[in-house]
Amino acid sequence: MYRICKTIEIESGHMLSKHPDKCRFPHGHTRKVEFVLEAAELDANDMVCDFKVIKEAVGSWLDTFDHAMCMNTADPAYADFKARYGERVIGFDNQDPTTERIARVVFDHAASALEAYAARGDSRYPLDPGVRLTRVRVWETTSSWAEYEPTH
Repeated sequence: MYRICKTIEIESGHMLSKHPDKCRFPHGHTRKVEFVLEAAELDANDMVCDFKVIKEAVGSWLDTFDHAMCMNTADPAYADFKARYGERVIGFDNQDPTTERIARVVFDHAASALEAYAARGDSRYPLDPGVRLTRVRVWETTSSWAEYEPTH
């Protein structure tokens, strides 16, 4: 099996309303988001895929997290933040936007986006339908990360 990893950095904030300490207050992180893709065979260019495929398929969507605040929709401050900052506030439906939850949301979106990208077939950077997103790892700090990998 061949694997590649593409990393995209974003600046994002979150509030963890269930946290017993400082993390319940608004704070931010420089997050690294790693996308790991695999394929049993290499494409005509001897690659799993061009790294640009990942940026083209998910880059614009991931940019919505850049300089945004992720919040639990049940947080009492959510409505006020949403009214003040609109699209820069990303609601997590009755869940705290922990790094684990963010990794799952990013994985789910990226898997669908890559599948749609491969189905288009009209790109300068093709993606073979056999290429599979295996996991997403989100770094919260330089020493802490969470990842999501579905069970098969």
